[in-house]
Amino acid sequence: MNTSRVVALSSAVAFATQVVFALFMLRWFSPQEVGEFSVISQIGFFWMTLALAQSQLSVLANQHLSAHTAAQHAWRTSALRGLALLPIAALAVWFSQLAMWPTLLWAMLLAVCQMGWMLAQSFTLRAGSAVQQAAVRVLPPITAAAVALTAAMAGAAVGWHGPSLVLSALLGYAVGALWLVPALRARATPAATHHGNKTQADPRSAALRMAHTLVDALLATAILVVWQRLYGAEETGWMSALLRVLGFVPAVVHVAWAQVVLAKGLQPNRATPWWIGIGAFACVIALGLACALALYQGWLDPRWDGVWNYIAPLALWQGCACLSAAFSYRPFQTGATGAYSWACIVLAGVQALGLLTPMFFMPTIESNQHINILSLVSCITLIALTLQILKFKIKAMTN
Repeated sequence: MNTSRVVALSSAVAFATQVVFALFMLRWFSPQEVGEFSVISQIGFFWMTLALAQSQLSVLANQHLSAHTAAQHAWRTSALRGLALLPIAALAVWFSQLAMWPTLLWAMLLAVCQMGWMLAQSFTLRAGSAVQQAAVRVLPPITAAAVALTAAMAGAAVGWHGPSLVLSALLGYAVGALWLVPALRARATPAATHHGNKTQADPRSAALRMAHTLVDALLATAILVVWQRLYGAEETGWMSALLRVLGFVPAVVHVAWAQVVLAKGLQPNRATPWWIGIGAFACVIALGLACALALYQGWLDPRWDGVWNYIAPLALWQGCACLSAAFSYRPFQTGATGAYSWACIVLAGVQALGLLTPMFFMPTIESNQHINILSLVSCITLIALTLQILKFKIKAMTN
């Protein structure tokens, strides 16, 4: 079985496991708990994403460096950036109106372990066996789901009410980060001879990668923080839980397709990414319909009925994200990573306007109207990004 199939299959299993984890949240935890967890995990994700500054993609794209050397360099620079970002993370916690302690501590632990897991996935994709590539993707979500279920059952049996969701996510990320240990302990070695696309690389400056990552992370974090501040934890729980489920599909497309193309220096058939993007879009729609069916049949607690207003707009939004994810490898193969980053920065700014404009100019807007506006703007920007990527010309392959 080739690398693409291994990663695709393991990512599908991981995806299914994370859907189960999301269902655990809907079934066993209140919207209040899910909302608070979503804010904390998003701050940790923001912290981690900004600290990485897309270093996990550089590990894949920079084939002139050995996998061990690339992973070690990425970890060192990311850890230093993460330390420097501590004040910004603290500001995000303060703005969310959650207790500063232990929220900041939880966010920091989540960020460090998730950063290690992200780099471990890139490292094993280049240097690991098929079993390692599958395990690094499957075991972390299985661990998180198992811990969440155990905590929920313990809470029902003995009345324990601890930070179950945060703890389960932390343990899952920690398990994934263990696969980075061999890279950090190994001595630097020369890059292996590579017979793929020798023009593939990530020549962006650290400043541009940082700016690109900052804009993406700020937007993702701002969505949840703004929702928490305007509509409260319950509405945030409704939106974030569904966004977590539907957002798995474009994430799987990026990991199981785009990253494999980069790691192996492949040049796919021009039609292939279209089929992958459209197929993933269909999967998002199917998941949205499944969520609607679950609500209609009363399979979920009545407290989750508010999810109805979010199904259609979020399904369209994440479906469009699948299209851009299917083509996200192209800038690295065309020397257009700089143009790609600037396009992402501009379009993320447009999305931010869709989020913040109603907040300041429509103070009485309801959450269902707000999410419709944000989703419409996001769909337009993602389609525009996909069209921009298609303008990049794939360079000739050399062997």
